Amino acid sequence: MASLKKKIINGNPYYYLRECKRIDGKPKIVWQEYIGSPSQLVARLTNPEPKEIVVRDFGAVVAAYDVAEQLNIVAAIDRHVPKRGNQGPTVGQYLVTAAINRCVAPCSKSKMAEWYQRTVLARLIGMKISQLTSQRFWDNMERVEEKAIVAIEEQIAATAVSRFDVDLSCLAFDATNFFTFIDSFNNASHLAQRGHGKEGRDNLRIIGLALLVSCDGEIPLLHHTYPGNQADSTTFSGLANRLADRCRALGEGVCDITLVFDKGNNSKQNLKKIAKGPFHFIGSLVPTHHPDLLAIRRDQMHDLDPDQFPTVSCYRTSKKIFGVERTVLVTYNKQLYQAQLKTLLRETRKRKKKLARLQDRLQAHAKGKMHGKQPTLQGTKNKIRAILSARHMKDLFSFTIKTVGKDKLPKLIWSFQDDKWKELKQTLLGKTILFTDRADWSDEEVVRGYRSQHHVETAFRRMKDPRFLTFRPTNHWTDQKVRVHAFYCVLALMILSLLRRQLESSGIAMSIQRMVERLSDIKEVQILYPTPKRKSPRLRAILSKCDKQQLRMLKILQLSKYQPT
Repeated sequence: MASLKKKIINGNPYYYLRECKRIDGKPKIVWQEYIGSPSQLVARLTNPEPKEIVVRDFGAVVAAYDVAEQLNIVAAIDRHVPKRGNQGPTVGQYLVTAAINRCVAPCSKSKMAEWYQRTVLARLIGMKISQLTSQRFWDNMERVEEKAIVAIEEQIAATAVSRFDVDLSCLAFDATNFFTFIDSFNNASHLAQRGHGKEGRDNLRIIGLALLVSCDGEIPLLHHTYPGNQADSTTFSGLANRLADRCRALGEGVCDITLVFDKGNNSKQNLKKIAKGPFHFIGSLVPTHHPDLLAIRRDQMHDLDPDQFPTVSCYRTSKKIFGVERTVLVTYNKQLYQAQLKTLLRETRKRKKKLARLQDRLQAHAKGKMHGKQPTLQGTKNKIRAILSARHMKDLFSFTIKTVGKDKLPKLIWSFQDDKWKELKQTLLGKTILFTDRADWSDEEVVRGYRSQHHVETAFRRMKDPRFLTFRPTNHWTDQKVRVHAFYCVLALMILSLLRRQLESSGIAMSIQRMVERLSDIKEVQILYPTPKRKSPRLRAILSKCDKQQLRMLKILQLSKYQPT
C-alpha cells in the first residue's frame, strides 16, 4: 500500500509517495515518486490545472482495429506482399490503416496523416505521422498485384468464417457500378468506362464491382472489379469458377450452399457453370420472356404462410429453363402490385400531359398562332420517342403523325390503350418468376431464399454512403491502384459488418451508420499535469463519458484491453 513520506533536505521538507514490501523478511521500497514541496502540493491541490489536454478518437477506430487483428489482416497481406529487410511500415499496415479510415472517416491519402493523428492508432499500429504521406501510400499500393489480392481475400474470408462462425448456407451475388471523375482522355484505366450508371451519372466513367456476401451478417466473401461497360451476365460467367472455388474452400466440401442471384446474370452458359459448382441456386427470370407463366391467374395461386408472407401467393410448376427442367414459382405480392401500380399511374399522367402539350403546340403552329421555328416530322417523332422512353410507355400509348397543309406541318393523334393497361395489371404487375434446382424446398423456403438477395443490395448501399464505407472518391487513375482501392473498401465493409453482427447477436441491433456514430462519440482524453523541474509531465488517460448503451457496446466488443493504463 502506498504511503506519504516526508524528507528533510537542507532544512526544507519534501514529500514522496512510496510503497514498501517485505522481501526475504526485510522491508524494501519497491517504488517511490517525488510529488513536491509543501508549496507545490498546496498549488496542485488548490489549482490542479493540467498542462495540456489531448482528445483522440477511440471507440470506432479501436473496434475496427480489433476486428482487423482477429482477422490477421496485416499478416495475411504481408505474407503475400512482403517487403525486403526493414523498409519501414509493412504493406499490411498501410492497407489496414486505409481500411479503418474507410470505416469511420473516409478521406484522401493526402489527409490521412491529419486524420491518423487525431486517433489512437499511432499507439496501436505504431506508424509515425511522417510515414503517412500520399506518396508512401501509393508506393506501397503499387506492390499489390491482382493475384495477390485474390489470395489475400481468400485467406481473410476463411478466417472470418471460422473465427466468427459465419453461416454459409445462403450466399447472395450481385454487381453494381460506381461513377468516378477519371478524365475522359485518361488512357491508363481500362476499368473506368462509359456505360449505364446505376446512380444516373451516365456522363461519367464508371467502374464495376461484383460481390459475394453471406446472408448471415452481409459479410463480403469475394469481390471482383471489372470494366464499367461490361454486362452483368458476362461478369458472372467470368467469375463462375472463382465462385465455385471460393465456396469449396470456405465450405470445406461439407456445407450445403445455396447461391442467390439476379436475372441479369442469366444465360445458358452461366447456368451450366452453376450446375457444375458446389452449390444449389435460386434465381429470377425476365417476366416478359415467359408470357405463359405471366398468364397464370391469381385465382390459380395459393397463399403462402401468413406469418412469413402475409401478402404473397404463388403458383408452383416446372419448366425447361435454358434446356434444363427446373422448379418454377410464379409469385404475386399485393404490396409490390400496389407500389408498381402507383408508379405507373404517376408516369402515365406525366406522359398524357406532355403529349397533350405537344399536340396543342403543333395545332397552334398549324393555325399560325405560334411564331418561331416550324416543327418537322422527324423532330416530332424524336420528341415522342423521348416522352415514351420509360418502361411500358410504348405499350400503353399509341400515336400517329401525319402532315397537313401546304407547309406539311406535323399533326399528332395519340390515345391511351385501356386494353393494354388492363392486360398489364392482370399479367405483370406484382409478379416475380423464380426458378431453382431446389425441388426439395417448400414454396416458403424458395421465396425466403430469393429475398436474401437484399443482403448484397444492402452491402452496395453501404458502400455508396458518403459518410462511412464510401467507395468514392477513388483518387486513383490506374487499374492497379483502383483494384487496391476496391480491395480495402471491401475490407472495411467486412470489418463493420462483422462488428454489427457481433453487437446484434448480443441484443444491440442498429444500422452500421448508427453503430459507427455511437462508437465514434467515445473519445480518449489524455490529461498532462505539470511536475517538478527536470521531470516529464504526469499523464492521466481516461475515456470520455459514456451512456449505458456505449458502455455495453464497449463490453460486448471487449475494447477495455485497448484503454490506456
